[in-house]
Amino acid sequence: MPYVNIKITKENGTPTTEQKQRIIKGVTNLLGEVLGRSTDSLVVVIDEVECDNYGVGGISITQKRKANANLS
Repeated sequence: MPYVNIKITKENGTPTTEQKQRIIKGVTNLLGEVLGRSTDSLVVVIDEVECDNYGVGGISITQKRKANANLS
């Protein structure tokens, strides 16, 4: 049974419920097509990650976005 875990930043109301449903459906269909398997047992999980909980280049995404906003 294929299992897919997608991580998306949780910010400003995105992703919406509708967007998540489209992601789930699209990933399911793509894997079914590519792998040539039934999609009945394919699992897609979307984890929404708070911007304080990951970072790039040694700083959190929250800090990085604040710094970028100050440059604008």
